[in-house]
Amino acid sequence: MTPTVKLKSILDNQYKFEDGDAYRVELLEGMNQSEIEELKRNLPNQHLPTEIEGLLKFCRGFEFYGLEEVRFDSFGHFGFEEVFPNSIQLTGDGFGNFWILDIDSKGNWNEVYYVCHDPAVIVKHSNDLTQFIEHVDEFGRVGDESNLDIIHEQIVFNIWNEKVGIWEQNERDYDFESTVELPESFLIADLTNEPIQTGFAWGKFGVNSKIIRPTDEPIWIVEKKIKQGFLARLFNRSRK
Repeated sequence: MTPTVKLKSILDNQYKFEDGDAYRVELLEGMNQSEIEELKRNLPNQHLPTEIEGLLKFCRGFEFYGLEEVRFDSFGHFGFEEVFPNSIQLTGDGFGNFWILDIDSKGNWNEVYYVCHDPAVIVKHSNDLTQFIEHVDEFGRVGDESNLDIIHEQIVFNIWNEKVGIWEQNERDYDFESTVELPESFLIADLTNEPIQTGFAWGKFGVNSKIIRPTDEPIWIVEKKIKQGFLARLFNRSRK
């Protein structure tokens, strides 16, 4: 199912505010051809998937209670390029946390990730944009039982507290030394073929730890800061 078909399928759904009043999805205006061509020029490989172009002509996003404005055209707004070199900032929660759609160097639109800053965790949220729209609809219908709310309220803390996570699952060998300069000590977060609600604590070793995305694959190298003892710190200071 395309994202346009999925979005159209939920337009008649009614959701409830906390006071019991009803609301629906409110669409934003679609993009004209000139705006779409301008977006294409900025995208990787100047490529916009056909189904996404159709979606943007239908609407450039929508409004939904509990989320900031959902946008499909916000390329390059997010920053954090070492983690997501190319992305669409789909929406935020109003508290500095965001849902990001990852775009590869060929211009393909891939998975959606929830990027949380407190705790500093990244979670695979949806397998694609169509499923993300499905998850927004689910959030409106069942609230705290939805994938969106479970990730937002539970999964990020489970990952941060190492009750779940991806670090320990990296058993296969990687050969990145020929393409990137590796930190002295690091861990690899590999979300390839992992299910949604899987993620890693990108800030576990301090916000200044280096993060490297060596390829288009959902694989990240995270520098593991090594704590130095008193004598080691003293020795290092004496050498300066």
